[in-house]
Amino acid sequence: MSGHDAIGFEINPYAALACRTKLNAFRLSLGEVQESVERFKGFYAQAMASGYTPHSQPPPGFKTRGEFYSPKVLEKVLVVQDFIATLKEGLLRDLFRVAFSSTMVSYSNYSYEPSLGRRVTAGKENVEDFPVGEAVGGKLREMVQDSEWMRAQLKGVNPTSQVFSESFFKCRERLTSGSVDLLITSPPYLNNYHYNRNTRPHLYWLGYAETPSDMKPLEEENFGKFWQTVRERENVDLDFKLKSEEIAECLRTLREKNPEKGIYGGNGWANYAASYFNDCYKFALATKYALKRRGTALVVIGNSILQGGMIPTDRYLAEIAESVGLELIDIHIPRATRIGNSIIHSDVRVGVAEESHKLYEAVVELRKR
Repeated sequence: MSGHDAIGFEINPYAALACRTKLNAFRLSLGEVQESVERFKGFYAQAMASGYTPHSQPPPGFKTRGEFYSPKVLEKVLVVQDFIATLKEGLLRDLFRVAFSSTMVSYSNYSYEPSLGRRVTAGKENVEDFPVGEAVGGKLREMVQDSEWMRAQLKGVNPTSQVFSESFFKCRERLTSGSVDLLITSPPYLNNYHYNRNTRPHLYWLGYAETPSDMKPLEEENFGKFWQTVRERENVDLDFKLKSEEIAECLRTLREKNPEKGIYGGNGWANYAASYFNDCYKFALATKYALKRRGTALVVIGNSILQGGMIPTDRYLAEIAESVGLELIDIHIPRATRIGNSIIHSDVRVGVAEESHKLYEAVVELRKR
């Protein structure tokens, strides 16, 4: 928006698609987009009125415990897919794909509570029918308005943008050392929110996954891994050394909690936390590589509560960053409280969280000397 060239890294191909499309949609001809939206509305309306039989099929590898779409909704979703299939590969087609995928859960029998789960489990009724075409069309209109606004803001400036569907840890393959003025990111928090599972419907319906094995690389590349992927390992240690023993002591304390719970006890969560801080170290090294001298990194991150103990993730990240030679400018706290009932009140994640333990959000401001 300010005319600077931008580069992004994102391992989830659905999120990367959304980023690329949002960055570049303003380059599309307004007339071409509006004409395509009108064609879509006509195609959908005629299909609904004529007893049309869709050619598209649900992704065969996409399995759920309950029916993801009710029959009436599924038919309408497949009509949308049939229209998208008529568009040539490219930015216009991606616009329609993002419009569908950003609305697809809202008319399914699943919802975010905050993780993706069946509506009936959350006490909600299934969605037996829904105006799917209208939902997708409405999203497209919003996207067109956003694109027009962005085009007006840029005023003829044409910055470049690239989004790599891969980990920032591979930045040495994409960036020249010392080439980035400003790095802004919010890595996964230490709360085991399973981003990949929560976008599983999108990945299958967009064709990025066909079998469960296609999801494995995303789990392995996720920042900090997931508790489920490391909980059964005997012991995950830190890959780095610090002058202070605070992080190591925190992990030792966590590891000793609730041994009677087996993989659900402290050892599994200590493995998860250690994996997370190992990736914080890798992130710090990559940040130091990418930033120009006096370049700034702003890292939005939240603290965590595991097995009843509060972990100041922001402060630990800052300490790790300083250990590789980055300078800590400040830790800003824009949000002193954040919602986290799924963390605090989970028997799996927490023993008894102390009343004084609060979840907050921080921005760790770092600079390359």
